[in-house]
Amino acid sequence: MASYDCSKCPGYCCSYPLIEINKRDVQRLADHFGLSFAKARKKFTYKDPEAEYALRRKADPHFGRICRFFDTEERRCTVYHARPSTCRKYPTTNRCGYYDFLKFERWQQDDKDHIASTDNG
Repeated sequence: MASYDCSKCPGYCCSYPLIEINKRDVQRLADHFGLSFAKARKKFTYKDPEAEYALRRKADPHFGRICRFFDTEERRCTVYHARPSTCRKYPTTNRCGYYDFLKFERWQQDDKDHIASTDNG
């Protein structure tokens, strides 16, 4: 059983610098939005030196940049049912290190909505 609750997280995994997806994921997004594969690829991804398909990102007040499909007000995925396979598999273990860190920081701050940052710079 998992020991994390994504609904209580501000979306840390969605803020990774590179969110690599695959061709099938692009097609899933294309189908979800009623677009051709080519249009979805151009609109939602970019080619990174480390990945043929990488999700585009947008500004975020907490993490700097975040997945373009992340609602920065509600702090949730806007394409949850069409989300890429990497998102479906995360985390690959039954614990999420950021969620553990977040729970501890919220307890320390005595603030159930505190958003803990991992940026010390």
